[in-house]
Amino acid sequence: MSGEAEHLRAYVEYFRDLGVHDFYRRGEPVVEASAVEQVSAPVAEALPVTAHPVPEKVAVPSSAEHVVAVPVRPAPTPISSSRSEFLEPPNLKLVSFNNLAPLPEKRMVAADRPAALRAIQEEIGDCTRCPLAYAGRHKIVFADGDPSARLMFVGEGPGADEDAQGLPFVGKAGQLLNNMIGAMGLKREQVYIANIVKCRPPGNRTPEPVEATTCSQFLLKQIDVVQPEFIVALGSTAATYLLGVKQSLAGLRGRWHSCRGAKLAVTYHPAFLLRDPRQKAEAWKDLQMVMKEMGLKVPSKG
Repeated sequence: MSGEAEHLRAYVEYFRDLGVHDFYRRGEPVVEASAVEQVSAPVAEALPVTAHPVPEKVAVPSSAEHVVAVPVRPAPTPISSSRSEFLEPPNLKLVSFNNLAPLPEKRMVAADRPAALRAIQEEIGDCTRCPLAYAGRHKIVFADGDPSARLMFVGEGPGADEDAQGLPFVGKAGQLLNNMIGAMGLKREQVYIANIVKCRPPGNRTPEPVEATTCSQFLLKQIDVVQPEFIVALGSTAATYLLGVKQSLAGLRGRWHSCRGAKLAVTYHPAFLLRDPRQKAEAWKDLQMVMKEMGLKVPSKG
């Protein structure tokens, strides 16, 4: 099955689970010349008003007592294999993590953070809140690392290795991230690592807005529990949803942003660096900026 077909099937199963069974997109009304449906008055009143033009008057048989005639709903156009307006809500707007909820009034003590993170993981449970639950995921990938870390990395979503192990960044991109962390003079166990979405998108595609925004509530809670001083957004997807802006990496890199009380820097995703190793030097510049702000020793050239 193609990636597009898997994507569509996941959405269909998701909405069926919610009790929605009519999967159509808006099209031009198609009404047959003799299409008149007779229903009892109470039922007619309960029907939703159609947005399409309808005749002002329709004939009612004289023998039909307490019966009204209403136009048949326009014949729907079946959904195609491409994405539709139904699957991508037009009113879905980007909102930065700073504006999703008020900041915590008090900083959580370090001893309480592991239990608080476990409570968030239990709240997620065997999540079926978005279509990714129906797209072939094996494990929900919560996070990894120190609950009291000064530095947090946020990526896009799990890949095949992460989906199998239930941990973020454990595949080839994860190995590169480990090297990047090591180059900063830190260990993986000293940072906190999470993703925008906790389930693997089919074919490692970019998460859809409805998927990312549905999952954001849990990442936001994780950030508020860990309360890192610094966050590194790995790639454009992480930057887009954390900051609530859709902008090129070139316009976001090299300067500081704010996210939930932390200073946020943007750099390339390790998976992108594997595809284009020429950008590793640019990513290292971003990490050096973070190191200087954290008070970490930046290796001298030579």
